Amino acid sequence: EEAQRLLLLTDRYSRDNGDKSACTDLGNYCGGTFKGIEQNLDYIAGMGFDAIWISPVPDNMDGNYHGYAARNWEKINDHFGSEDDLKSLVKAAHAKDIYVMVDVVANPLGASALTSADLPVQLGGHYHDECYIEDWGNQWQVEHCRLACLPDLAQENDFVRSYLKKWIHDLVETYGFDGIRIDTIPHVSKDFWKE
Repeated sequence: EEAQRLLLLTDRYSRDNGDKSACTDLGNYCGGTFKGIEQNLDYIAGMGFDAIWISPVPDNMDGNYHGYAARNWEKINDHFGSEDDLKSLVKAAHAKDIYVMVDVVANPLGASALTSADLPVQLGGHYHDECYIEDWGNQWQVEHCRLACLPDLAQENDFVRSYLKKWIHDLVETYGFDGIRIDTIPHVSKDFWKE
């Protein structure tokens, strides 16, 4: 039997303080948290879902409520809650026979990633040279040029490759995730994903 997955944009799903008022600034954080999701697991299960897929969890550049602009892969986005809150969510979901998938982003990075001192990838060989995808049928361009002007990591660089694989492994191991959703698969070489 196939799992029935529910995609939850963590920031937009549920606040943990009971506040159900409308978000007044949709371009910024609205207050949804890991605890807010945990408080609604019975509701989620009651709708027939046996798996949830949450937003990327790393600390993000200011205002990036969606999770796709990592500033620090080693730190959990405190707008969503703490490391313990995330562990609690996964444990509570498992107690209700609900799988938890996490979204991982190995490419591209947020527009201001090049200026973040908290990211282990810096200028130089860690990024592809600046070019833009003009021909979506050209796989080299898709893998080496920028999507929406965003910095494009060079997974062929040994440091970048090993760091990303270790980060993804440790993320799954630390929090007990049951699976990962991989963002922008076509923009990274297939051999990286096989590893």
